[in-house]
Amino acid sequence: MSRKILILTGDAAEVLEVYYPVFRVAEEGYEPVIAAPQKKVLNTVCHDFIEGWDTYTEKPAHRLAADIAFADVDPTEYAGIIIPGGRAPEFIRNDKDLPRIVRHFLEEDKPVGAICHGAQVFLALNDNSLFQGRTISAYNACRLEVERLGAIYPEETLYVDGNIVSGHAWPDLPGFMREFLKAVRNSEASSDKAEEASAI
Repeated sequence: MSRKILILTGDAAEVLEVYYPVFRVAEEGYEPVIAAPQKKVLNTVCHDFIEGWDTYTEKPAHRLAADIAFADVDPTEYAGIIIPGGRAPEFIRNDKDLPRIVRHFLEEDKPVGAICHGAQVFLALNDNSLFQGRTISAYNACRLEVERLGAIYPEETLYVDGNIVSGHAWPDLPGFMREFLKAVRNSEASSDKAEEASAI
């Protein structure tokens, strides 16, 4: 099974939700691959909260090089995907190559991690049957979008539903990455057993 994890993002991704997964994936011995609409240096942002504001603030954060453009991604080469939040999901979901990438992981039951606004990407698939009755967490402002998918928005900020691991925002990252990496290892174990069975 592949030792590569695909991270789907773009400009204005939340800095913690990109960098934390990149480092955790690498720490566990997998190769993180950053995919974006174009292969270029991306600008991440820091979202934070100010008392009295009803929404978050945004400041420029670290830059991050994309390794590959969506058009050049062969999803069969990856063990799983992570979709960080921030503002990136609202525009990367308009890329024509994004639906085929995400669809592969959902249909092949590979691990899919989506945190914060990451669930917005799922609306690009134009096929809600993949989400009907599933439970998906996301930033509270994305609740309507999750429900439009036909999915259930949970009270819990971190949720695992089969191959989909989802979280509300960057404070969920420790649990989010723990559960995502567990899903990857379980997927590897299942793949190994299937290969052993076919060899008998």
